[in-house]
Amino acid sequence: MNRGLALALGAVLLLVGALWTLQGLGYVGGSPMTGVTFWAVVGPLVALLGLLLAVMGGRKRS
Repeated sequence: MNRGLALALGAVLLLVGALWTLQGLGYVGGSPMTGVTFWAVVGPLVALLGLLLAVMGGRKRS
């Protein structure tokens, strides 16, 4: 996978995961996802996946 694509996709997943977490915890309203525990659990997992993808994409290959 291209480094730039991995960084961009990782950043998007990180932001989406953070948004889902905040919605699941009830901090962001206006959505059917607000206050639903499922999103409070899935959000951090998606954010972690995005962080790992961004870190792996940002590393120099030897």
